[in-house]
Amino acid sequence: MLISTKGRYALRVMIDLAEHQSEDFIPLKVIAERQEISEKYLESIIKLLVKAKLLNGLRGKGGGYQLTRAPEQYTVGSILRLTEESLAPVACLEDGAASCPRMASCRTLPLWQGLNKVINDYLDNVTLADLVQSDTAGNDYII
Repeated sequence: MLISTKGRYALRVMIDLAEHQSEDFIPLKVIAERQEISEKYLESIIKLLVKAKLLNGLRGKGGGYQLTRAPEQYTVGSILRLTEESLAPVACLEDGAASCPRMASCRTLPLWQGLNKVINDYLDNVTLADLVQSDTAGNDYII
């Protein structure tokens, strides 16, 4: 499993909107500048988030985007499942995958099923609120 830029940027947008939720609608240009993401690329990601009703959009003067729910109600798993083709660690566990002829005798299937469960359980238990409240920026690992 490799998370694409689309998935990573979607998370950054959602965190940005969660951090600035006291404001009204936030223009795409402002989000793009704060996150240092191309407006054009961000447009396609925002469309996906609006279509899935994770964001509200308003056109015109005073328009922009805002969360439809409280940050505690969004999980990282739900956002990444929307933007990624799959979170499965192997192709045979992807949604809609054809049944593998070796499935009944596959010695590694339980390993991949366990990893898949760990990944999904973890991502489904981290919310936007958790990421907003996090004090670590990710580059402060010390040995």
